[in-house]
Amino acid sequence: MGPLNSCDDLPVTSSPQPPPKHPEPTGHTDHAHAAAGHDHGPSEGHSHGHSHSHGPAAPVSKHLRKVIAAVLIPFAVAVFAGMVVLWPGGAPAHERSGVGFDRQTQQGRVVALEQVDCKSVNASQVPPTGNVSTPEGREAQAAQTGECKKATIEVGTGSDKGRTFFEIVQPGAPRQLENGQEVVVAYAPDAPRDLQYSVIDVNRKLPLAVLAGLFAVAVVVVGRMRGVFALVALVVSFGVLTLFILPAILQGSNPLLVAVIGASAIMLIALYMCHGLSARTSVAVLGTLVSLLLIGLLGSVFVDWAFLSGNTDDNTGLIHGLYPDIDMSGLLLAGVIIGSLGVLDDVTVTQTSAVWELHQADPAMGSRSLYRAAIRIGRDHIASVVNTLVLAYAGAALPLLLLFSIANSSMGSVANSELVAEEIVRTLVGSIGLVASVPVTTALAALVVSADRPGSPAGAAASGPVRRGRGRRRKR
Repeated sequence: MGPLNSCDDLPVTSSPQPPPKHPEPTGHTDHAHAAAGHDHGPSEGHSHGHSHSHGPAAPVSKHLRKVIAAVLIPFAVAVFAGMVVLWPGGAPAHERSGVGFDRQTQQGRVVALEQVDCKSVNASQVPPTGNVSTPEGREAQAAQTGECKKATIEVGTGSDKGRTFFEIVQPGAPRQLENGQEVVVAYAPDAPRDLQYSVIDVNRKLPLAVLAGLFAVAVVVVGRMRGVFALVALVVSFGVLTLFILPAILQGSNPLLVAVIGASAIMLIALYMCHGLSARTSVAVLGTLVSLLLIGLLGSVFVDWAFLSGNTDDNTGLIHGLYPDIDMSGLLLAGVIIGSLGVLDDVTVTQTSAVWELHQADPAMGSRSLYRAAIRIGRDHIASVVNTLVLAYAGAALPLLLLFSIANSSMGSVANSELVAEEIVRTLVGSIGLVASVPVTTALAALVVSADRPGSPAGAAASGPVRRGRGRRRKR
């Protein structure tokens, strides 16, 4: 049952009734008011009383809902048909190269730790020239006179569970080990037995799991059931990403096509799950779709024009080496689309809600007035979102920017390097899509919500009562 409205939610087309001679008791309920409507009047009183038992009236007419459905249902069918056609059935198998992330790993634990002389374990040597003016030479000389750590690591998983090996940790190493610490070890089956295992990272699963739990609790406590649906939508989004998008790209499908279909599926599932199956959500979906198409078009043009290969670091080089058939520039475009989707959802839903609320506050506003009022809200949103997006990319690339600063490189040479140019194109194309989503979504929402005029029976039943009822409750 929807939220109850006050008795003053009678349609504006009803004949005026004389005010009651006696004040209403404070406990007077909405259903009593509905009954009063039946006593006094015309047929509108009956339709009003009936609407209370089924929640608030629909904000748009059945005809408009059919038009929206006629656009979105074929689109949704095409998206999920595309997923069926391109469904990869898992990532393709390959022989591990043992390089970078493509290594066999197991879990381990530091079971003993002792201090040893670095010179005795030959952990490092001064360069033959004796030149200590370089950073490498200074580090080597410091390690010669310092104390190293000899860690005993026990393998905790795999066929060699229980096996131990030694790891020497130099005093200047960025990663220091502690007794009892959980670690990740790499396994090289082709190496000599004493060198098959090595520590490559620490195990961070527990702190990450605790942080994820705190995030989930905060979302549910503040968002309640909507927060629960948001978490479910988040899980579904990761499912589409890991079960469809990534394996399909590895199987050789076009990355741009896979990203468009996968992002559209995420958009449909997440928006309708979080915000309900309504005309308001459907308008947000349409605005997001138009903006995604614009981002894809602009990204394709500027990635080709700027000659961006998408192969700029060790990770992308490893991917290209393992799967040479993958279109790396298409992979770059796919990243731009997927990265922009989350912020687009926020902008389009906010703008659609703003238009709906403005219409409920003043049902007499036409589409042009609604657009002008809502676009003022959108301009504030644009300023904050674009700034957030740029700072997010700058924060992620901060170590790289520091390296350019150390090298005293000019802004022109920094921007011209392919590694930075990719981020510039990614940021600006995504920002243009975000900026465009505000007027597009606002215009769509204004046209849809203002199609039912307050003077029409549908518009009166949908919007007029809400305004009057809310006004009376505030006076109390």
